[in-house]
Amino acid sequence: MIEGQPSATAFRTAIRRAAHQLLDKPLVFEDPLALTIIGGDRGSTLARDELSRADSPGGAALRFFLAARSRYAEDRLAAAVARGIRRYVVLGAGLDTFAYRNRFAGDGLRVYEVDRPATQAWKKQQLTATGIAIPPDVVFVPIDFATEALDERLAAAGLAPDEPAFFSWLGVVPYLTEEAIFATLRIIAARPSGSEVVFDYALQPDRLGQLQRLAFQTLAGRVAGLGEPFVSFFKPEDLARRLADLGFTAVEDLAGPDLGKAYLGVASPLDRSSAGHVVSAVKA
Repeated sequence: MIEGQPSATAFRTAIRRAAHQLLDKPLVFEDPLALTIIGGDRGSTLARDELSRADSPGGAALRFFLAARSRYAEDRLAAAVARGIRRYVVLGAGLDTFAYRNRFAGDGLRVYEVDRPATQAWKKQQLTATGIAIPPDVVFVPIDFATEALDERLAAAGLAPDEPAFFSWLGVVPYLTEEAIFATLRIIAARPSGSEVVFDYALQPDRLGQLQRLAFQTLAGRVAGLGEPFVSFFKPEDLARRLADLGFTAVEDLAGPDLGKAYLGVASPLDRSSAGHVVSAVKA
């Protein structure tokens, strides 16, 4: 991340989420605010530009994966709400829109958006500029991850340590060191039984086929050029073991083809997306 500036990859992700609403059929993930939050009419232009800019097989696969990981996180959240979870923490929220279309507001679900101050300030500007109202059940939690502890910032924002919570952590882990990743996972694991985290990670490149590796190297070069390079990679079996050691159970790890099978049931661009994995892990 470039100090004092909002995340560039957060904006690219938001554009691809919006483009999914316009370009892809069938939709994996429906987000009625995806186009609005990136700029209303300008948002539609930016999203349609995705077709000419990145509608290669690799571009479509990435777009579908970003949509599918959001769908998966919100499906897991729905299950968590059904079992009584009423606190939702969005780590690295970027331009995520769930808090502004919260279908569980009537159930008392409170949303805590955690992000770097510059990215959070930019998001608030986008919300104001595009006329998206901020509901009273949304709490912004600015944090400097280099100097502040997540659990302390959440407690200061009103999330009691003895409350179980659901955490989504999308589009962040690949950019962090292993030390930072597991420091956060230990904080989540310290919460009460039933707490859950959903996050995505990048597969070790040596586990990819040649074409997939080339596509991933292209993406890696692109995000590095934005000042946000990929840092960490994992093997599924190693990650599952380390999550179990932290006290997480019911660990589920899905690659792009798994998500495609679950949400589309037919051949899709997700079949070409194996570099990104999505994990859910529940605290015992």
